[in-house]
Amino acid sequence: MFVSCLWFSAIKRSSPRFVSAPISILHYKTLPVPPGRSSFVPASHIRRNGTNMSEEIDYEALAAQLHARTDTSKYKMNHTMIRVKDPQRSVKFYEDNFGMTLIHRMDYADAKFSLYFLAFDSPGADSHGKVWTDREGLLELTHNYGTENDPNYKINNGNEEPYKDIAIAVDNLQQVVSDLQTAGLPHCPSPLPYKKLTSSTPDKTKWRLNHTMLRVKNLDDSIHFYSSYLGMSVLRESSNRNRDYFSQAWMGFVRERDDEVELEDRLGREGLVELVQIRGTDEDSSFKGYHNGNDQPQGFGHLCVTVDDLDGACARFDDLMNIRWKKRLTEGRMQNVAFLLDPDGYWIEIIQNEQLKKRVGW
Repeated sequence: MFVSCLWFSAIKRSSPRFVSAPISILHYKTLPVPPGRSSFVPASHIRRNGTNMSEEIDYEALAAQLHARTDTSKYKMNHTMIRVKDPQRSVKFYEDNFGMTLIHRMDYADAKFSLYFLAFDSPGADSHGKVWTDREGLLELTHNYGTENDPNYKINNGNEEPYKDIAIAVDNLQQVVSDLQTAGLPHCPSPLPYKKLTSSTPDKTKWRLNHTMLRVKNLDDSIHFYSSYLGMSVLRESSNRNRDYFSQAWMGFVRERDDEVELEDRLGREGLVELVQIRGTDEDSSFKGYHNGNDQPQGFGHLCVTVDDLDGACARFDDLMNIRWKKRLTEGRMQNVAFLLDPDGYWIEIIQNEQLKKRVGW
């Protein structure tokens, strides 16, 4: 059975410094931009010989053109995919220990794999009752047929280098960890101080899949990708980069009326991405980066963003400089799915939010 490293964090935290990165603005470090302009240049507006034409561009008109195809404010950090050896045991693990619910399943018998989508789905959950593509904070378990009976099949579980984790936000951190220890559940201790916020019994209906953590080589490059390309905002960024052993940034899509929500509540919600850089990796020419989860041995698969218009979103990506595709929408057998590569080679799946526009009906 696959057991990923789970870090638990209390739902309420002290308010950190807020760093804003508007999702409607694209920016490129590689191109000079006239003062007061939206700092991006679509690839289609760069001469084939590499000459920069930024001074000739009507930036406001280009922004309107790109956003007419798709609206990044409607994007959602839908799910994190991990591979599992035995889906029955893994689904039961998340249901019994964390109160998650299997809300959707997809079987591809011809290709010999199945997908299981788990969510925190209590009546008080953020995404309760929504179609699975219109949610945030899902966990996708991918099972390749036959692995459950293969004694040689091993999962790269992320508990060793390159370290990754999924984090579940709970209402009573100290008691939850104590209960899991009593139940004999393997876990990784949280780096945060255990702070008992309430004396009440933990209530799983208040839990959520808070974030997925990824190790990155260069934090600035990764922030640039997740904000400029995908439209996320920096909710929190660690300070004192030159002094700390590592630097962090928490990324998420801005929601309606977010300006009325306390930052600590935004940081405690579902569907965030935590980017972590170990000091010095960005300047180490010998450091080639981290395992992306899809090279052998496999484990973590991808992050998935659902969009308002899949064709429009992919057209927008094509117009952005330095975009890297793992799979374009028109490639391969599955032409309702596209994959981007982030700066570290992690796969970012792009699919249609079926609540906003019908495409596949899955």
